[in-house]
Amino acid sequence: MRYQCHSRIPALVRVANTLLALSCLVAGIAAAESSAATAPHTISVIASTVPANGDINPYGIFVVPETVGKLVQGHLLISNFNAASNAQGTGTTIMQISPGGAVSQFAQINASNLPGTCTGGVGLTTALVALRAGWVIVGSLPTADGTAATAQAGCLLVLNSSGTVVETIYGTLVNGPWDMTVLDHSTINGGGTAALFVTNVLNGTVAGGGNIVKQGTVVRVDLTLSKSAPPFVQEMTVIGSGFAERTDPAALVIGPTGVALSRDGFSLYVADSLNNRIAAIPFPITRQTSAHTGITITRGGSLNDPLGMTLAPNGDILTANGDDGYMVQTTPDGLQVAKTLLDSSGDPPGAGALFGLVTVGQTVYYVDDATNTLNLFH
Repeated sequence: MRYQCHSRIPALVRVANTLLALSCLVAGIAAAESSAATAPHTISVIASTVPANGDINPYGIFVVPETVGKLVQGHLLISNFNAASNAQGTGTTIMQISPGGAVSQFAQINASNLPGTCTGGVGLTTALVALRAGWVIVGSLPTADGTAATAQAGCLLVLNSSGTVVETIYGTLVNGPWDMTVLDHSTINGGGTAALFVTNVLNGTVAGGGNIVKQGTVVRVDLTLSKSAPPFVQEMTVIGSGFAERTDPAALVIGPTGVALSRDGFSLYVADSLNNRIAAIPFPITRQTSAHTGITITRGGSLNDPLGMTLAPNGDILTANGDDGYMVQTTPDGLQVAKTLLDSSGDPPGAGALFGLVTVGQTVYYVDDATNTLNLFH
């Protein structure tokens, strides 16, 4: 698959040539707005994401960067949000799937056997990363019965390369960790540093009772790593705040979701789901204060509850729509250049199907909640 070709041309020229720009799309990304202009592409089902215990609703996805322990470089980790009962916020498993479709269970996490505090227990979210040093970190936003009324703050769970939880990262700044990305400066020998960028969606949300509250946050968690001990939290800093969030009977909670670090590290892109908006937080790696809801990159258009986020090889932003099954491609300067339909099941079509996605070369792997599968768009 190839991505939209474009250059940094003047804004007026971009506007005047939007339709012409769509013709630059080559195999893989569908042309914006017009089904008749859809470029050739293929969607392949790689494997089921359902483990032996029946967990469903795959949310998080991350490509393993190095072979360490049970982790295999190039394989994909998948976190499940629901137990077999389909109660949200009760999933406990992380699957590992090869590009060829070989499936294994990397971890099944027992809430009664954690090494530290994780308020409310275990319900694995889209927040999932793996470090070169072999640590896997996943968010937990647990519920007692699958409803928002019982949702609790959870934590970040740190697993070693064997799939065992060795640490929990918790506190007032970790409140419903929903999605996450990482700046990984760790090494295969276990040392180095890493910075986690985490969206949180439970600040005042449950008390809001379904009403929108503007308390969603983005928190940077700076880690120091060593081979002999679990990651050490150096500092937690709120770098974004005031994002809209609310509970939802179908989705449990809606708030700031996907995050992706720009290629130059100067911006952290955030999917502001309730506002159909992509925001940018400036200087996310070093800033010590909140950028509030950031700078608007794009709003509306083809965005329809943007959830998962990743970057294309050319630095464009790819987001998965939660309400209609489309993937949308946006340039860093805000031009929505393409969209393509990844799932049309359900009523309305595509609603509730998409969440996490990642790019590998010119292809996109994504989890499909409607079918409980790992799919490949190429």
